[in-house]
Amino acid sequence: MLSTAGDELARVALTVLVYQRTSSPLLSALTFAIGYLPWLLGGPLLSAFADRLPRHRVLIATDAARAVLLAVMAIPGMPLPAMLALLFLVSLGSPPFESARSALMADVLDGDRYAVASSLTNIMLQLAQVGGFVVAGALVSALHPSAALLIDAATFAVSAAWLWARLQRRPAPVRESGAEPGTLWQDAADGLRLIRRSPRLLAIVGVLWVATLFTYAVEGVAAPWVDEFGRGVSALGVLLAANPLGVVVGGLVIARLVPPAKRERLVVPLVVLSLVAVGVAGVVGLLLGSGTLPFGLVVGLLFVSGIGAAWLIPLNVSFVQAVPSAFRGRAFGVAVSGLYGVQALGALGAGLAAERISPSGAVALSGVLGLIVVAPILLAFRRTQGSVAAVPAGEGPSEA
Repeated sequence: MLSTAGDELARVALTVLVYQRTSSPLLSALTFAIGYLPWLLGGPLLSAFADRLPRHRVLIATDAARAVLLAVMAIPGMPLPAMLALLFLVSLGSPPFESARSALMADVLDGDRYAVASSLTNIMLQLAQVGGFVVAGALVSALHPSAALLIDAATFAVSAAWLWARLQRRPAPVRESGAEPGTLWQDAADGLRLIRRSPRLLAIVGVLWVATLFTYAVEGVAAPWVDEFGRGVSALGVLLAANPLGVVVGGLVIARLVPPAKRERLVVPLVVLSLVAVGVAGVVGLLLGSGTLPFGLVVGLLFVSGIGAAWLIPLNVSFVQAVPSAFRGRAFGVAVSGLYGVQALGALGAGLAAERISPSGAVALSGVLGLIVVAPILLAFRRTQGSVAAVPAGEGPSEA
């Protein structure tokens, strides 16, 4: 969670730096998207390390490597192309880290204990995002972006040290199960086959990817959108923090007030709420211009969209419960690779649209298209409720 806050701080710093130098919404969106592209390009392959190696080692090694790379990025005078290349290398650590973290938590906890822990973890990660975005807006206004990158490097170093000191040592899942490990490519393919052969997992992953693609496209045009409202860098942090803050509130409501058996039923209405709020936020920007009221109203609507985006919590629990332990790293890798990959594509698509119309228009278009595209996938999700994907012991992935 500490490194998550630092990551958002660095992402905002680089996005602002690029937009200040180029005044291009597309290049600004590309900078924001680079942090997600490694998931799209090699996420399933890199995530296989979470099943091939002890998961605690994967967590520690990736955080330590990212701390070093970010410290290099913070060197004053670093050329922008070199910084973007290093950012890409930093992002390569995310697939194995996130897959190992999610799989390890599922190994340690079961049943409703996992559901509660997953909800709390998502809430804490969203709070870390809120803190990272808000602090980033203030720091980038007062300091050079290099200072933000150095702070990010420190968060990864502290995280690696804490994990090294506190995590219990466990064997690699493949060795623990007694199975002979295949090649890295075979492991990655196993995760893809497991999802492809299960209608239930396909429906879950479809909702995850499509809803994320259109809901979070806003992040790609955040810098030019704030500029459209005539606001400064501090307002950028507020705008970006609105959605994760809404996820925190929605997650708390789900975790505390909704019985576990009923949480999955909320996925469909929450997805619709998140996309409707995004579309209305874009329309508000188009119709009401750059006054004080429109900006505050837009921030409020993005907060509501975040409440809706709490659909991720019950969806994550459903996914984990459907995947056997020895395949969790690979299955998470596929699902989360697509998740971050579509965030990159959504940011780039919004940036491209903003070049031709306006940031507000791009956001409005994202909400409308999202509702149209996600509708049939939500129907498939409803139809497959109650089914479970499983892999029998000693066999390859198969449909339940």
